[in-house]
Amino acid sequence: PIIMPAASDPVGARFVASLARPGGNITGLTGYSPELNGKRLEILKEAFPKLSRVALLLSPNFPGSTLDLKETESAARSLGLRIQPLEVRDTSDIDRAFKAMTKERADALTMFPGHPALFVNRKKIVELAAKHRLPAMYSLSAFVDAGGLMFYGSDLLVAYRRAADYVDKILKGAKPTDLPVEQPMKFELIINLKAAKQIGLTIPPNVLVRADKVTK
Repeated sequence: PIIMPAASDPVGARFVASLARPGGNITGLTGYSPELNGKRLEILKEAFPKLSRVALLLSPNFPGSTLDLKETESAARSLGLRIQPLEVRDTSDIDRAFKAMTKERADALTMFPGHPALFVNRKKIVELAAKHRLPAMYSLSAFVDAGGLMFYGSDLLVAYRRAADYVDKILKGAKPTDLPVEQPMKFELIINLKAAKQIGLTIPPNVLVRADKVTK
């Protein structure tokens, strides 16, 4: 049996037949929630109402990217925003992406979750966002830990702890095919006021009051 602690789009990647009925030897948890991309844009727009163009970092071949992009563009239209998708396959693409943001005068930055090329370069991305004075909404809390401005999403530590429950059930005789894949149920907003001050931004009180955690 294989337990996934935080898989990205396990159905799209064909790891399982469906979340409710995995149908094989793999089960566990997924952090995949494409609708959160729209929520991140909504919070960005609420925090910075004058936004019109948002740069989007993504890895094109990562599971779920197509649906993520579709959801993001749909949400952007409803918010009156334009999305600037920028593909990042490796570290060398990051500098090029930020040059493109500057050229097209992006007002803010967001990203899709889980992409290794983005995660391993989180410090570099956070530093470049600060250098270019771009308010950024990240999809993993590790980016805020690295000095980033805002995060909205699920807590991966909770998912990893829940994975241990799956292991326990299987060791006690449960079959993976009978254990539905869980999606995150709780989401949190983290705001880094130190990062906001660094680039001369003020987070409105109505956004701050919604935050689950505010770092200073």
